Amino acid sequence: MAKQKPLVVVTRRLPDAIETRMMELFDCRLNMDDHAFTREELIAAVAEADVLVPTVTDRLDKGVLAQAGPQLRLIANFGNGVDHIDLNTAQQRGITVTNTPDVLTEDTADMTMAMILSVPRRVSEGERLIRSGKWEGWSPTHMLGHRIWGKRLGIIGMGRIGQAVARRARGFGMAIHYHNRQRLHPEIEQELEATYWESLDQMLARTDVITVHCPHTPATYHLLSARRLKLLREHAYVVNTARGEVIDESALVRMLQQGELAGAALDVFEHEPSVNPKLLEMDNVVLLPHMGSATIEGRVDMGEKVLVNIKTFVDGHKPPDRVLPNLV
Repeated sequence: MAKQKPLVVVTRRLPDAIETRMMELFDCRLNMDDHAFTREELIAAVAEADVLVPTVTDRLDKGVLAQAGPQLRLIANFGNGVDHIDLNTAQQRGITVTNTPDVLTEDTADMTMAMILSVPRRVSEGERLIRSGKWEGWSPTHMLGHRIWGKRLGIIGMGRIGQAVARRARGFGMAIHYHNRQRLHPEIEQELEATYWESLDQMLARTDVITVHCPHTPATYHLLSARRLKLLREHAYVVNTARGEVIDESALVRMLQQGELAGAALDVFEHEPSVNPKLLEMDNVVLLPHMGSATIEGRVDMGEKVLVNIKTFVDGHKPPDRVLPNLV
């Protein structure tokens, strides 16, 4: 008798090739209209699924996981970040959690570099001007920005993505500075020609562009607090493609309004999908809808990781991308 396939509930639309393979391998329930699950739908899903495949839009907190059925043994997250999942509760209930590391590194670094370039060079402002029909032609003093060659880039979080950004930024002539929980191996530091700062405060006061690449955890919530943002110089720019909660967004908005910062480029927001309406009014801010890793290749690679994690787990082995609370 053939072994019964596990019920896999997928909360959002995934690439066609991934969904097709899931349908072949598992008893799979897809979200064909790609709506974001409500809390009630999440509770219903964990109550009956053997495997749940959530994304960053699904908040699996203690209240939701407390209503999981005994058959739920794996949460195979479609994405690298797991701050939307209560890992401690999952572990207490015997639920394994996996993610999709490594495959988003280059895509996110590409987008970060694009954002680092876009604000000082006023790319979005120029594009909006063209579309408005108000451009009257070239002028020697029109739309002047700032060069990034020779500027200091401060990287907060020097993991895979932070290092990938550093390699790109070096190609644009930027000096690399970084703050990390642990200092890099000397060989990597030498390769990147990177300057390590044990004190985040000291690094902030000396850099021209700050880019955030650390995960959102209780320890990093508002890591860039109002106090720390005040340490930045008036000509500095803030870039964030990590998690919105790492920056005190209200403090950032106030400083931008008062001219205490030169600009910002944000792909993530503290209360997304809600965006502070004051940000929408600012010309010196580039705003993107959480698309730092949004490439076709990246999404397919993420899906392949999810498939491997589920299949490995179902076959009775430890999945390769297991996430533990003490390792986040």
